[in-house]
Amino acid sequence: MSEWWQWLARKEGDALGFAVVGVGRFGTAVCRELILNGAEVLAVDSSEKAIDDLRQLEPSIEARVVDSTDEDSMREAGVLEMGTVVVGISEPIEASITTTLIAKHTEGSRVNEVIARATSDLHEKMLKRVGADRVVFPSRMQGERLGLELVRPNLIERLELDDQTGIDEIKVPEIFVGCSLRDLNLRKNYLVNVLAAGPAKRLTVNPPAKYILEKDHVLVVMGLMEDLQKLPQV
Repeated sequence: MSEWWQWLARKEGDALGFAVVGVGRFGTAVCRELILNGAEVLAVDSSEKAIDDLRQLEPSIEARVVDSTDEDSMREAGVLEMGTVVVGISEPIEASITTTLIAKHTEGSRVNEVIARATSDLHEKMLKRVGADRVVFPSRMQGERLGLELVRPNLIERLELDDQTGIDEIKVPEIFVGCSLRDLNLRKNYLVNVLAAGPAKRLTVNPPAKYILEKDHVLVVMGLMEDLQKLPQV
């Protein structure tokens, strides 16, 4: 599992590919994760140096120097032909707002979804007002991740499928060690479904009921977030 953008490549309806506007630290991370998942990615930035730096990291990427606040430049670069646009610009705020507006509302745009980075609550409100489908706060996401790790020390990774449902990868709680999945009956007792189990690098997908959990094994389970929270800790 990885960060939220890794799973964007697997969403239905995104066959037109992805454009990442602004390739600083955040935008570059988005590009790399998408490429790792085999997605079609177009990266643009107004800075030639930023584009050169990205090409050093990902030589095969389609990357162009583009003024994202200019509608004609965005169209000519092919950004408006992509199904999803990630606006990774943080400053100036006006640039990210204008870019979002162009991607979402330009006549003939094929963009279905705009995900924009915000730096403040006001910035978030403005982005949503001009059409952003989703607004993310990278620093806030990292803070939430740390908080989750503090309250769930056995949590390795979490993928949120929606506001209520998620998939957790966890270290097998000590109380589960030596038990079979049949004995534990996690579906009945905890209302979660086991997707995989075993050593971290050799997981058994859809393990049989007789599967015995051992120390240092991991479990991949899916369910409502409130039910996942109720699983025993290490």
